[in-house]
Amino acid sequence: MVIFGVTGDLARKKVMPAIYDLANRGLLPPNFALVGFARRDYENQDFAQIVHDAVREHSRTEFREEVWAQLSEGIRYVAGDLGDPKAFQELARVLGELDQNRGTGGNHAYYFSIPPRFFPVVTEQLQAAGLTHSDKGAWNRVIIEKPFGHDLQSAQDLNKIVDSVFPADAVFRIDHYLGKETVQNMLAIRFANNLYEPIWNNNFVDSIQITMAEDIGIGSRAGYYDGIGAARDVIQNHLIQLLALVAMEEPTGFSAAAVRAEKEKVLSSMVLPPDLSKHTARGQYAAGWQAGVEVKGYLQEDGIPADSTTETFAAIRVDIENRRWAGVPFYVRTGKRLGRRVTEVAVILKRAPHLPFQSSHTVAKELGSNAIVFRIQPDEGMTVRFAAKVPGTRREIRNVNMDFQYGESFTQSSPEAYERLILDVLLGEPPLFPQHTEVELSWKILDPVLAHWAEQGQPEQYASGGWGPPSAYQMMANDGRSWRRP
Repeated sequence: MVIFGVTGDLARKKVMPAIYDLANRGLLPPNFALVGFARRDYENQDFAQIVHDAVREHSRTEFREEVWAQLSEGIRYVAGDLGDPKAFQELARVLGELDQNRGTGGNHAYYFSIPPRFFPVVTEQLQAAGLTHSDKGAWNRVIIEKPFGHDLQSAQDLNKIVDSVFPADAVFRIDHYLGKETVQNMLAIRFANNLYEPIWNNNFVDSIQITMAEDIGIGSRAGYYDGIGAARDVIQNHLIQLLALVAMEEPTGFSAAAVRAEKEKVLSSMVLPPDLSKHTARGQYAAGWQAGVEVKGYLQEDGIPADSTTETFAAIRVDIENRRWAGVPFYVRTGKRLGRRVTEVAVILKRAPHLPFQSSHTVAKELGSNAIVFRIQPDEGMTVRFAAKVPGTRREIRNVNMDFQYGESFTQSSPEAYERLILDVLLGEPPLFPQHTEVELSWKILDPVLAHWAEQGQPEQYASGGWGPPSAYQMMANDGRSWRRP
Protein backbone atom coordinates (compact mmCIF):
# COMPACT_ATOMS: atom_id res chain seq x y z
CA MET A 1 0.00 0.00 0.00
CA VAL A 2 1.25 3.45 -0.97
CA ILE A 3 -0.06 6.35 1.14
CA PHE A 4 0.10 9.80 -0.44
CA GLY A 5 -0.01 12.54 2.19
CA VAL A 6 1.37 10.14 4.74
CA THR A 7 2.48 12.89 7.16
CA GLY A 8 -1.08 14.22 7.63
CA ASP A 9 -3.39 13.65 10.60
CA LEU A 10 -5.62 11.16 8.79
CA ALA A 11 -2.73 8.85 7.92
CA ARG A 12 -1.16 9.19 11.36
CA LYS A 13 -4.31 8.79 13.48
CA LYS A 14 -6.41 6.42 11.39
CA VAL A 15 -4.79 4.72 8.41
CA MET A 16 -1.43 3.58 9.80
CA PRO A 17 -2.89 2.38 13.15
CA ALA A 18 -5.57 0.46 11.22
CA ILE A 19 -2.88 -1.26 9.15
CA TYR A 20 -1.06 -2.29 12.34
CA ASP A 21 -4.32 -3.54 13.90
CA LEU A 22 -4.98 -5.70 10.84
CA ALA A 23 -1.47 -7.13 11.10
CA ASN A 24 -1.94 -7.72 14.83
CA ARG A 25 -5.14 -9.67 14.12
CA GLY A 26 -3.33 -11.82 11.56
CA LEU A 27 -5.28 -10.37 8.63
CA LEU A 28 -2.33 -9.11 6.58
CA PRO A 29 0.11 -11.40 4.75
CA PRO A 30 3.60 -11.49 6.29
CA ASN A 31 5.10 -9.88 3.16
CA PHE A 32 2.79 -6.82 3.28
CA ALA A 33 4.66 -3.59 2.47
CA LEU A 34 3.80 0.03 3.32
CA VAL A 35 5.24 2.93 1.32
CA GLY A 36 4.88 6.53 2.44
CA PHE A 37 4.99 9.40 -0.08
CA ALA A 38 5.31 13.03 1.05
CA ARG A 39 7.44 16.13 0.59
CA ARG A 40 9.49 15.87 3.77
CA ASP A 41 12.99 14.51 3.37
CA TYR A 42 12.98 11.33 5.48
CA GLU A 43 15.03 8.17 5.33
CA ASN A 44 13.26 4.81 5.55
CA GLN A 45 14.15 4.46 9.22
CA ASP A 46 12.81 7.96 10.00
CA PHE A 47 9.49 7.12 8.42
CA ALA A 48 9.39 3.76 10.21
CA GLN A 49 9.76 5.64 13.51
CA ILE A 50 6.83 7.91 12.58
CA VAL A 51 4.68 4.85 11.86
CA HIS A 52 5.85 3.27 15.12
CA ASP A 53 4.88 6.34 17.15
CA ALA A 54 1.50 6.65 15.43
CA VAL A 55 0.76 2.98 16.05
CA ARG A 56 1.78 3.12 19.72
CA GLU A 57 -0.44 6.16 20.29
CA HIS A 58 -3.53 5.39 18.21
CA SER A 59 -3.83 1.64 17.56
CA ARG A 60 -6.89 -0.15 18.92
CA THR A 61 -5.14 -3.43 19.73
CA GLU A 62 -2.25 -4.09 22.07
CA PHE A 63 1.19 -3.22 20.75
CA ARG A 64 3.34 -6.32 20.24
CA GLU A 65 7.00 -6.08 19.31
CA GLU A 66 6.99 -9.24 17.20
CA VAL A 67 4.13 -7.92 15.04
CA TRP A 68 5.85 -4.56 14.67
CA ALA A 69 9.16 -6.20 13.74
CA GLN A 70 7.50 -8.11 10.90
CA LEU A 71 5.53 -5.08 9.66
CA SER A 72 8.51 -2.70 9.84
CA GLU A 73 10.58 -4.87 7.47
CA GLY A 74 8.29 -3.82 4.63
CA ILE A 75 8.19 -0.06 5.39
CA ARG A 76 9.67 2.31 2.80
CA TYR A 77 9.54 6.05 2.12
CA VAL A 78 9.69 8.17 -1.03
CA ALA A 79 10.25 11.92 -0.74
CA GLY A 80 8.94 14.20 -3.45
CA ASP A 81 6.38 16.68 -4.66
CA LEU A 82 3.09 15.37 -6.05
CA GLY A 83 3.81 17.09 -9.34
CA ASP A 84 7.38 15.82 -9.74
CA PRO A 85 7.76 13.02 -12.33
CA LYS A 86 11.17 12.04 -10.91
CA ALA A 87 9.59 11.27 -7.53
CA PHE A 88 7.11 8.92 -9.21
CA GLN A 89 9.92 7.24 -11.12
CA GLU A 90 11.58 6.64 -7.75
CA LEU A 91 8.27 5.29 -6.42
CA ALA A 92 8.13 2.88 -9.37
CA ARG A 93 11.66 1.73 -8.58
CA VAL A 94 10.81 1.13 -4.90
CA LEU A 95 7.64 -0.78 -5.76
CA GLY A 96 9.53 -2.91 -8.27
CA GLU A 97 12.13 -3.70 -5.62
CA LEU A 98 9.42 -4.69 -3.12
CA ASP A 99 7.67 -6.85 -5.70
CA GLN A 100 10.96 -8.62 -6.31
CA ASN A 101 12.29 -8.90 -2.76
CA ARG A 102 9.10 -9.32 -0.73
CA GLY A 103 6.95 -11.12 -3.27
CA THR A 104 4.15 -8.57 -3.37
CA GLY A 105 3.51 -9.66 -6.95
CA GLY A 106 2.67 -6.29 -8.49
CA ASN A 107 -0.42 -5.83 -6.28
CA HIS A 108 -0.55 -2.14 -5.35
CA ALA A 109 -3.14 -0.08 -3.46
CA TYR A 110 -2.72 3.71 -3.73
CA TYR A 111 -4.26 5.64 -0.84
CA PHE A 112 -5.05 9.31 -1.66
CA SER A 113 -4.89 10.89 1.81
CA ILE A 114 -4.56 14.29 0.13
CA PRO A 115 -6.84 17.27 -0.72
CA PRO A 116 -9.15 16.58 -3.69
CA ARG A 117 -7.41 19.18 -5.88
CA PHE A 118 -4.40 16.84 -6.07
CA PHE A 119 -6.37 13.75 -7.20
CA PRO A 120 -5.97 14.49 -10.95
CA VAL A 121 -2.25 15.28 -10.57
CA VAL A 122 -1.44 12.07 -8.73
CA THR A 123 -3.61 9.95 -11.05
CA GLU A 124 -1.82 11.32 -14.11
CA GLN A 125 1.63 10.91 -12.51
CA LEU A 126 0.90 7.28 -11.61
CA GLN A 127 -0.15 6.61 -15.17
CA ALA A 128 2.92 8.35 -16.62
CA ALA A 129 5.19 6.28 -14.37
CA GLY A 130 3.58 3.04 -15.53
CA LEU A 131 2.07 2.35 -12.09
CA THR A 132 -1.54 1.93 -13.18
CA HIS A 133 -0.95 -0.96 -15.58
CA SER A 134 -1.33 -4.42 -14.05
CA ASP A 135 0.41 -7.54 -15.23
CA LYS A 136 -1.73 -10.60 -15.65
CA GLY A 137 -3.01 -11.78 -12.26
CA ALA A 138 -1.95 -8.59 -10.43
CA TRP A 139 -4.01 -5.51 -9.55
CA ASN A 140 -3.68 -1.77 -8.97
CA ARG A 141 -6.39 -0.14 -6.85
CA VAL A 142 -6.93 3.44 -5.75
CA ILE A 143 -8.50 4.56 -2.45
CA ILE A 144 -9.95 8.06 -2.54
CA GLU A 145 -10.89 9.98 0.60
CA LYS A 146 -13.86 12.32 0.61
CA PRO A 147 -14.89 14.96 -0.28
CA PHE A 148 -15.12 13.78 -3.88
CA GLY A 149 -15.59 17.10 -5.62
CA HIS A 150 -17.27 20.24 -4.29
CA ASP A 151 -20.37 20.06 -6.52
CA LEU A 152 -21.88 17.87 -9.22
CA GLN A 153 -19.77 19.25 -12.06
CA SER A 154 -16.44 18.87 -10.23
CA ALA A 155 -17.40 15.34 -9.12
CA GLN A 156 -18.15 14.40 -12.73
CA ASP A 157 -14.83 15.88 -13.87
CA LEU A 158 -12.93 13.91 -11.21
CA ASN A 159 -14.79 10.74 -12.11
CA LYS A 160 -13.78 11.10 -15.75
CA ILE A 161 -10.11 11.52 -14.84
CA VAL A 162 -9.98 8.61 -12.39
CA ASP A 163 -12.11 6.30 -14.54
CA SER A 164 -9.92 6.97 -17.58
CA VAL A 165 -6.95 5.46 -15.71
CA PHE A 166 -8.45 2.87 -13.34
CA PRO A 167 -11.30 0.46 -14.10
CA ALA A 168 -14.48 1.07 -12.08
CA ASP A 169 -13.96 -1.99 -9.86
CA ALA A 170 -10.47 -0.71 -8.90
CA VAL A 171 -11.69 2.65 -7.54
CA PHE A 172 -12.61 2.66 -3.85
CA ARG A 173 -14.20 5.93 -2.68
CA ILE A 174 -13.83 5.56 1.06
CA ASP A 175 -16.54 6.67 3.47
CA HIS A 176 -15.41 5.54 6.89
CA TYR A 177 -18.96 5.74 8.27
CA LEU A 178 -19.91 2.81 6.07
CA GLY A 179 -17.28 0.70 7.83
CA LYS A 180 -18.77 1.20 11.29
CA GLU A 181 -20.41 -1.85 12.82
CA THR A 182 -23.73 -0.15 13.55
CA VAL A 183 -24.05 1.08 9.97
CA GLN A 184 -23.56 -2.45 8.68
CA ASN A 185 -25.83 -3.71 11.44
CA MET A 186 -28.70 -1.59 10.10
CA LEU A 187 -28.95 -3.94 7.15
CA ALA A 188 -28.78 -6.98 9.44
CA ILE A 189 -31.49 -5.58 11.74
CA ARG A 190 -33.75 -4.83 8.79
CA PHE A 191 -33.29 -7.92 6.66
CA ALA A 192 -32.27 -10.72 9.06
CA ASN A 193 -35.31 -10.25 11.30
CA ASN A 194 -39.05 -10.33 10.80
CA LEU A 195 -39.50 -7.87 13.64
CA TYR A 196 -38.86 -4.56 11.90
CA GLU A 197 -39.28 -4.83 8.14
CA PRO A 198 -43.13 -5.12 8.25
CA ILE A 199 -43.33 -1.65 9.88
CA TRP A 200 -40.48 -0.10 7.84
CA ASN A 201 -42.80 2.00 5.65
CA ASN A 202 -45.13 4.98 5.58
CA ASN A 203 -47.98 3.05 7.24
CA PHE A 204 -46.08 3.08 10.53
CA VAL A 205 -43.13 5.49 10.26
CA ASP A 206 -43.82 9.18 10.94
CA SER A 207 -40.34 10.52 10.11
CA ILE A 208 -36.65 9.68 10.22
CA GLN A 209 -33.95 11.89 11.77
CA ILE A 210 -30.25 11.46 11.05
CA THR A 211 -27.89 13.43 13.28
CA MET A 212 -24.13 13.80 13.30
CA ALA A 213 -23.16 16.23 16.05
CA GLU A 214 -19.68 17.22 17.20
CA ASP A 215 -18.83 19.06 20.40
CA ILE A 216 -15.58 20.47 19.00
CA GLY A 217 -14.81 23.37 16.68
CA ILE A 218 -12.68 23.26 13.55
CA GLY A 219 -9.40 23.22 15.50
CA SER A 220 -6.45 23.48 13.11
CA ARG A 221 -8.53 22.57 10.02
CA ALA A 222 -9.30 26.14 8.90
CA GLY A 223 -7.43 25.71 5.61
CA TYR A 224 -9.48 22.64 4.75
CA TYR A 225 -12.84 23.55 6.26
CA ASP A 226 -13.46 27.14 5.21
CA GLY A 227 -15.16 27.18 1.85
CA ILE A 228 -16.31 23.57 2.24
CA GLY A 229 -18.59 23.67 5.27
CA ALA A 230 -20.77 21.19 7.09
CA ALA A 231 -23.03 20.22 4.19
CA ARG A 232 -20.23 19.31 1.78
CA ASP A 233 -18.07 17.81 4.51
CA VAL A 234 -20.69 15.51 6.06
CA ILE A 235 -24.16 15.55 4.47
CA GLN A 236 -23.16 14.88 0.85
CA ASN A 237 -21.30 11.70 1.78
CA HIS A 238 -21.80 10.28 5.28
CA LEU A 239 -25.38 11.24 5.98
CA ILE A 240 -26.90 10.72 2.55
CA GLN A 241 -25.24 7.30 2.49
CA LEU A 242 -26.82 6.52 5.87
CA LEU A 243 -30.16 7.72 4.54
CA ALA A 244 -29.85 5.41 1.54
CA LEU A 245 -29.11 2.39 3.74
CA VAL A 246 -32.10 3.11 5.97
CA ALA A 247 -34.48 3.65 3.06
CA MET A 248 -33.31 1.15 0.42
CA GLU A 249 -35.27 -1.93 -0.60
CA GLU A 250 -34.01 -5.41 0.28
CA PRO A 251 -31.19 -6.37 -2.12
CA THR A 252 -31.16 -9.74 -3.85
CA GLY A 253 -27.90 -10.45 -1.98
CA PHE A 254 -25.06 -8.60 -0.34
CA SER A 255 -22.75 -8.48 -3.30
CA ALA A 256 -21.46 -5.04 -4.25
CA ALA A 257 -23.64 -4.91 -7.36
CA ALA A 258 -26.84 -5.89 -5.53
CA VAL A 259 -26.41 -3.41 -2.67
CA ARG A 260 -25.35 -0.62 -5.02
CA ALA A 261 -28.37 -1.17 -7.27
CA GLU A 262 -30.79 -0.64 -4.39
CA LYS A 263 -28.92 2.38 -3.07
CA GLU A 264 -28.90 3.99 -6.49
CA LYS A 265 -32.65 3.40 -6.85
CA VAL A 266 -33.46 5.13 -3.59
CA LEU A 267 -30.99 7.96 -4.24
CA SER A 268 -32.70 8.53 -7.60
CA SER A 269 -36.04 8.81 -5.78
CA MET A 270 -34.89 11.54 -3.37
CA VAL A 271 -36.27 15.04 -3.86
CA LEU A 272 -36.09 18.32 -1.96
CA PRO A 273 -39.20 20.16 -0.73
CA PRO A 274 -40.21 23.05 -2.99
CA ASP A 275 -39.55 25.79 -0.39
CA LEU A 276 -35.92 25.48 0.74
CA SER A 277 -36.22 28.54 3.00
CA LYS A 278 -38.65 26.57 5.19
CA HIS A 279 -37.00 23.16 5.01
CA THR A 280 -33.28 23.86 5.31
CA ALA A 281 -31.20 25.60 7.97
CA ARG A 282 -27.59 26.66 8.37
CA GLY A 283 -25.51 28.47 10.97
CA GLN A 284 -22.10 29.30 12.42
CA TYR A 285 -21.11 28.65 16.02
CA ALA A 286 -20.57 31.77 18.10
CA ALA A 287 -18.12 32.43 20.92
CA GLY A 288 -19.34 31.21 24.28
CA TRP A 289 -18.97 28.50 26.90
CA GLN A 290 -18.99 24.78 26.31
CA ALA A 291 -18.52 22.18 29.03
CA GLY A 292 -17.22 24.91 31.35
CA VAL A 293 -14.60 26.13 28.89
CA GLU A 294 -14.70 29.46 27.04
CA VAL A 295 -14.47 28.83 23.29
CA LYS A 296 -14.01 30.98 20.18
CA GLY A 297 -16.67 31.55 17.57
CA TYR A 298 -16.07 30.31 14.05
CA LEU A 299 -15.25 33.79 12.75
CA GLN A 300 -12.64 34.19 15.50
CA GLU A 301 -10.84 30.92 14.72
CA ASP A 302 -7.29 31.22 13.39
CA GLY A 303 -7.23 31.39 9.59
CA ILE A 304 -10.95 32.13 9.14
CA PRO A 305 -11.86 35.39 7.30
CA ALA A 306 -14.07 37.74 9.30
CA ASP A 307 -16.68 37.72 6.53
CA SER A 308 -16.73 33.92 5.92
CA THR A 309 -20.13 32.54 4.94
CA THR A 310 -19.09 28.89 5.47
CA GLU A 311 -21.67 27.05 7.59
CA THR A 312 -20.69 24.94 10.61
CA PHE A 313 -24.27 23.68 11.05
CA ALA A 314 -26.46 22.37 8.25
CA ALA A 315 -29.89 20.73 8.23
CA ILE A 316 -32.07 19.71 5.31
CA ARG A 317 -35.28 17.80 4.72
CA VAL A 318 -35.36 15.17 1.99
CA ASP A 319 -38.41 13.33 0.66
CA ILE A 320 -38.43 9.99 -1.16
CA GLU A 321 -40.92 9.55 -3.96
CA ASN A 322 -41.71 5.85 -3.91
CA ARG A 323 -44.48 3.62 -2.56
CA ARG A 324 -42.65 2.73 0.67
CA TRP A 325 -41.73 6.26 1.79
CA ALA A 326 -44.23 8.67 0.20
CA GLY A 327 -45.23 11.22 2.85
CA VAL A 328 -42.38 10.39 5.27
CA PRO A 329 -39.90 13.27 5.71
CA PHE A 330 -36.21 12.50 6.29
CA TYR A 331 -34.44 15.14 8.38
CA VAL A 332 -30.65 15.31 8.23
CA ARG A 333 -28.48 17.58 10.41
CA THR A 334 -24.85 18.03 11.31
CA GLY A 335 -22.87 20.63 13.17
CA LYS A 336 -19.86 21.58 15.23
CA ARG A 337 -19.85 22.92 18.79
CA LEU A 338 -23.16 21.21 19.53
CA GLY A 339 -24.33 19.78 22.84
CA ARG A 340 -22.45 16.50 22.63
CA ARG A 341 -20.61 14.22 20.22
CA VAL A 342 -23.12 11.78 18.80
CA THR A 343 -24.18 10.20 15.53
CA GLU A 344 -27.51 8.42 15.34
CA VAL A 345 -30.29 7.36 12.99
CA ALA A 346 -33.73 7.61 14.61
CA VAL A 347 -36.78 6.00 13.05
CA ILE A 348 -39.77 7.76 14.67
CA LEU A 349 -42.99 5.73 14.52
CA LYS A 350 -46.49 7.13 14.28
CA ARG A 351 -48.51 7.37 17.46
CA ALA A 352 -50.97 4.59 18.23
CA PRO A 353 -54.37 5.38 16.65
CA HIS A 354 -56.19 4.86 19.97
CA LEU A 355 -54.83 5.42 23.48
CA PRO A 356 -57.11 3.93 26.19
CA PHE A 357 -55.21 5.55 29.08
CA GLN A 358 -56.79 8.99 29.24
CA SER A 359 -57.58 8.65 32.96
CA SER A 360 -54.05 7.54 33.94
CA HIS A 361 -51.77 9.72 36.05
CA THR A 362 -49.56 10.24 33.00
CA VAL A 363 -51.61 11.93 30.30
CA ALA A 364 -51.32 9.74 27.22
CA LYS A 365 -50.47 12.57 24.86
CA GLU A 366 -47.37 13.34 26.94
CA LEU A 367 -45.89 10.01 25.92
CA GLY A 368 -43.38 10.33 23.11
CA SER A 369 -43.65 8.31 19.94
CA ASN A 370 -42.06 4.87 19.72
CA ALA A 371 -38.60 5.08 18.20
CA ILE A 372 -35.89 2.76 16.88
CA VAL A 373 -32.51 4.44 17.23
CA PHE A 374 -29.21 3.25 15.78
CA ARG A 375 -26.29 4.76 17.71
CA ILE A 376 -23.27 4.97 15.43
CA GLN A 377 -20.96 6.87 17.78
CA PRO A 378 -19.66 7.12 20.42
CA ASP A 379 -21.24 4.00 22.01
CA GLU A 380 -22.26 1.82 19.08
CA GLY A 381 -25.55 0.04 19.56
CA MET A 382 -29.30 0.35 19.26
CA THR A 383 -32.18 1.63 21.42
CA VAL A 384 -35.89 0.89 21.12
CA ARG A 385 -38.20 3.33 22.93
CA PHE A 386 -41.70 2.21 23.91
CA ALA A 387 -44.33 2.83 26.58
CA ALA A 388 -44.71 0.56 29.62
CA LYS A 389 -46.68 0.52 32.86
CA VAL A 390 -44.90 1.75 35.96
CA PRO A 391 -44.68 -1.05 38.60
CA GLY A 392 -46.91 -0.71 41.64
CA THR A 393 -49.23 1.93 40.21
CA ARG A 394 -52.72 1.62 38.89
CA ARG A 395 -52.33 2.70 35.28
CA GLU A 396 -49.34 5.02 35.06
CA ILE A 397 -47.62 4.73 31.69
CA ARG A 398 -44.07 5.90 31.04
CA ASN A 399 -41.55 5.80 28.19
CA VAL A 400 -38.74 3.29 28.65
CA ASN A 401 -35.73 2.25 26.55
CA MET A 402 -34.55 -1.21 25.61
CA ASP A 403 -30.84 -0.99 24.90
CA PHE A 404 -28.37 -3.07 22.91
CA GLN A 405 -24.64 -2.28 23.11
CA TYR A 406 -21.89 -4.07 21.23
CA GLY A 407 -19.58 -3.96 24.23
CA GLU A 408 -22.07 -5.81 26.42
CA SER A 409 -23.41 -8.34 23.92
CA PHE A 410 -20.15 -9.44 22.30
CA THR A 411 -16.88 -10.34 23.95
CA GLN A 412 -14.71 -8.63 21.33
CA SER A 413 -14.55 -4.91 20.65
CA SER A 414 -15.68 -3.60 17.28
CA PRO A 415 -12.88 -3.04 14.75
CA GLU A 416 -12.24 0.52 13.67
CA ALA A 417 -14.02 1.42 10.42
CA TYR A 418 -10.70 1.92 8.64
CA GLU A 419 -9.64 -1.64 9.49
CA ARG A 420 -12.70 -3.06 7.77
CA LEU A 421 -12.44 -0.76 4.76
CA ILE A 422 -8.71 -1.21 4.16
CA LEU A 423 -9.09 -4.98 4.39
CA ASP A 424 -11.96 -4.84 1.89
CA VAL A 425 -9.75 -2.90 -0.53
CA LEU A 426 -6.96 -5.45 -0.28
CA LEU A 427 -9.44 -8.30 -0.77
CA GLY A 428 -11.16 -6.49 -3.66
CA GLU A 429 -14.58 -6.51 -1.97
CA PRO A 430 -16.38 -3.23 -2.70
CA PRO A 431 -19.94 -3.40 -1.20
CA LEU A 432 -19.26 -0.62 1.32
CA PHE A 433 -17.75 1.80 -1.20
CA PRO A 434 -19.98 4.21 -3.16
CA GLN A 435 -19.25 4.31 -6.88
CA HIS A 436 -19.40 7.36 -9.09
CA THR A 437 -23.15 7.15 -9.78
CA GLU A 438 -23.95 7.35 -6.06
CA VAL A 439 -21.56 10.28 -5.64
CA GLU A 440 -23.18 12.19 -8.50
CA LEU A 441 -26.71 11.47 -7.26
CA SER A 442 -25.74 12.81 -3.83
CA TRP A 443 -24.47 16.05 -5.36
CA LYS A 444 -27.73 16.39 -7.35
CA ILE A 445 -29.56 16.45 -4.02
CA LEU A 446 -27.23 18.92 -2.31
CA ASP A 447 -26.38 21.35 -5.14
CA PRO A 448 -29.75 23.20 -5.09
CA VAL A 449 -29.44 23.66 -1.32
CA LEU A 450 -25.93 25.11 -1.64
CA ALA A 451 -27.11 27.43 -4.43
CA HIS A 452 -30.02 28.62 -2.27
CA TRP A 453 -27.75 29.31 0.69
CA ALA A 454 -25.27 31.20 -1.50
CA GLU A 455 -28.03 33.76 -2.13
CA GLN A 456 -28.78 34.21 1.58
CA GLY A 457 -25.58 35.90 2.76
CA GLN A 458 -24.24 35.36 6.28
CA PRO A 459 -25.37 32.23 8.18
CA GLU A 460 -27.20 32.55 11.50
CA GLN A 461 -25.08 32.47 14.66
CA TYR A 462 -25.84 29.81 17.27
CA ALA A 463 -24.63 29.30 20.80
CA SER A 464 -21.73 26.92 21.36
CA GLY A 465 -22.95 23.94 23.37
CA GLY A 466 -26.50 24.22 22.03
CA TRP A 467 -28.24 22.35 19.23
CA GLY A 468 -28.07 24.74 16.33
CA PRO A 469 -29.59 28.03 15.12
CA PRO A 470 -33.23 29.10 15.60
CA SER A 471 -33.94 28.32 11.94
CA ALA A 472 -33.24 24.63 12.63
CA TYR A 473 -36.00 24.56 15.25
CA GLN A 474 -38.33 26.55 13.00
CA MET A 475 -37.64 24.16 10.12
CA MET A 476 -39.10 21.30 12.19
CA ALA A 477 -41.92 23.43 13.61
CA ASN A 478 -43.03 24.18 10.05
CA ASP A 479 -43.85 20.47 9.77
CA GLY A 480 -45.35 20.17 13.25
CA ARG A 481 -42.36 18.19 14.54
CA SER A 482 -39.28 18.73 16.71
CA TRP A 483 -35.71 17.44 16.81
CA ARG A 484 -34.85 14.54 19.06
CA ARG A 485 -32.52 15.31 21.95
CA PRO A 486 -29.75 12.72 21.36
